[in-house]
Amino acid sequence: MEDDYPHLREEQLESTQVFRGKLLDVRLDRVRLPDGGDCQREYVKHQGAVVVIAQLDDGHLLFVRQHRYPLRRTILELPAGKIDPGEKILDTGTRELLEETGHLASEWRYLGVMHPCVGYSDERIEIFLARGLRREAAPNLDRGEFLDVLSLSLADALTAVRSGEITDAKTITGLFWAEKALLGGW
Repeated sequence: MEDDYPHLREEQLESTQVFRGKLLDVRLDRVRLPDGGDCQREYVKHQGAVVVIAQLDDGHLLFVRQHRYPLRRTILELPAGKIDPGEKILDTGTRELLEETGHLASEWRYLGVMHPCVGYSDERIEIFLARGLRREAAPNLDRGEFLDVLSLSLADALTAVRSGEITDAKTITGLFWAEKALLGGW
């Protein structure tokens, strides 16, 4: 797709790693612009993540509520997690759904991908719809992870988006896809 618009492409001239942590790899690159000039681009490299729209037999969707330190507040969101190196995205979704909610799913449908912060990150979030859920175990959270598991109808979740209770981009995007996939026949 990139070759479809060569008049917009920026060419990397050099790249410097500014910071490397467990989750983030911060870069400062010098690039050549389409007009021949050059400038710097700051961005975060990210291994990607998967978000799961998990639908219970009664039609409700599973959510998690957890404190998100950068925002200094508790956020309502769909189950999700980062892709481990070399891991297939369906395996990530299966692992995260089980770890965060204690559920397994018998039916998985890939819905699409989103890029939540295109101005400063290469992060991608793969979106799955999971059905045929069965409670397998209690949630098995990562060290330092604390959350509540709850369910909402799609209508109540969309109301929570409109009211500002749900502000998380992956959850809003996931609910957009859920509305289309569950009600609109996508």
